Amino acid sequence: MPVPRAALLLALAGLLPFVWGVATALSDPLYEAALTTLGGRFVAPYVQLSYGTVILAFMSGVLWGFAARAPVSGGQAAVGYGLSVIPALWAFFMVGGGPVSAALNLIFGFLGVLLLDWQFARWGLAPGWWLRLRVPMTLAVVACLGLGVVT
Repeated sequence: MPVPRAALLLALAGLLPFVWGVATALSDPLYEAALTTLGGRFVAPYVQLSYGTVILAFMSGVLWGFAARAPVSGGQAAVGYGLSVIPALWAFFMVGGGPVSAALNLIFGFLGVLLLDWQFARWGLAPGWWLRLRVPMTLAVVACLGLGVVT
């Protein structure tokens, strides 16, 4: 089953703040122009860290929706709900401090979400196309955050 076009386009658009963060980290003129016109929240590393925190919390909501599809009997729904709040809690407790530690914790958070995605897909609660979307998106986000760490 292919990834629905709307989901793919929105996911790709969701990469833009991560890519923008890399671009402003690698280009001093772009950084200065963005800083002057957009402000400090919209340049590297801040745009990546704030947006990454929001998206990690958003992914908790997505997983909650998957958990809602689980049968109530047998405990799978309860386990799913419990697992679904982990990314938001991770973002809340672990993303802070300096930009390097915050970016590293976001990387670990996104990799953790991918494991949760896999588990929900294994349970048959995620759409059949879900991992075909999430694996490349996660790799792209982790790469962007990783470039932010080393630049």
